[in-house]
Amino acid sequence: MISPLRRPSIRLQYQLRSYAAHNARKLSTKASLHRSYLYVPTSSDRMLQKSITSGSDVIIYDLEDSVSPAPEDKHAARARLQYFLQDRGSDLRPLHVAVRVNDVTTPYFRDDITQIVTGVSHPLVKSIILPKIHSTTDLDCVSDAVAIARHRLEKPFLNIIPSIESAKGMWNLGSIAAWQSSHGGIAGGTLNALLFAAEDYCADTAIIRTPSRRELLYTRSQIVITAKAFGLDAIDMVCVDFRDLEILTDECIDGRQLGFTGKQAIHPSQVPVINSTYVPTDEEILRASKVIEAMNRAHESQKGAADLDGKMIDAPMIKQARKILDIAKSAGLSIPNLS
Repeated sequence: MISPLRRPSIRLQYQLRSYAAHNARKLSTKASLHRSYLYVPTSSDRMLQKSITSGSDVIIYDLEDSVSPAPEDKHAARARLQYFLQDRGSDLRPLHVAVRVNDVTTPYFRDDITQIVTGVSHPLVKSIILPKIHSTTDLDCVSDAVAIARHRLEKPFLNIIPSIESAKGMWNLGSIAAWQSSHGGIAGGTLNALLFAAEDYCADTAIIRTPSRRELLYTRSQIVITAKAFGLDAIDMVCVDFRDLEILTDECIDGRQLGFTGKQAIHPSQVPVINSTYVPTDEEILRASKVIEAMNRAHESQKGAADLDGKMIDAPMIKQARKILDIAKSAGLSIPNLS
């Protein structure tokens, strides 16, 4: 007999996640565009205040690496963030607020989770960034902590975003992407993206970083493919050369071409570049509009394909064109009317 508590098969989890992702896409709005993910140290009052006007699609208040590992500093950062969220709640409410907690092996993890889901901040925090996720066991630990802390409390929707930063995490990538909370998405949180932490990953694997990023092509491509297979966003690595916006632009173009949906930032100056690069270009929007218009004319003539500038276009190209125009609309970009 199969136990009723047995976790669903990966195939079934994929089907359930694909259905959920399809419904989420139907409800997509401009506010759901997630291109930039800015880390903000919770050790600095000044940086907390400046974050509100950063323009980042997602603001990640960091309790992990940007804070000293001393217990008193972790406690102070947690208290500082709590006060800030309470004090500036009305300004933060329209924004997508996320918090990066300390990893599950630290003595700070449960206090981080408890504050996020039970304190005055919990209606504001929409996502938790989870560092050092190596397997679904780590995700289960997080979900258990969230569910216990939220017992008998109001349960606003909470996204869970695992950070892939080890060889073991990459080896278990498929099961991580397929994971669902045994407590249900409302009580235990819902996975909605995969995030790549390149520097930690290279430290774990002894990969040597180069300006070409060739050594990370396989890993980054696998993260994108796996994320897309399970209806998740794919968040690319930080550009550590935060003062060189040309390098950042090159990384953004490369990441978008690989299929990433957004990119992490460590300085506010990186946000405008990421936001302006992780959207279709004017040429792409015009081309997509022409594809849709050409296919509309073909369908009116009872044809399943059409010719556009000497190239055949059919169903797959329509799908791609619609994706481009959907993103352009969400970003508020101008779309030509060719009809």
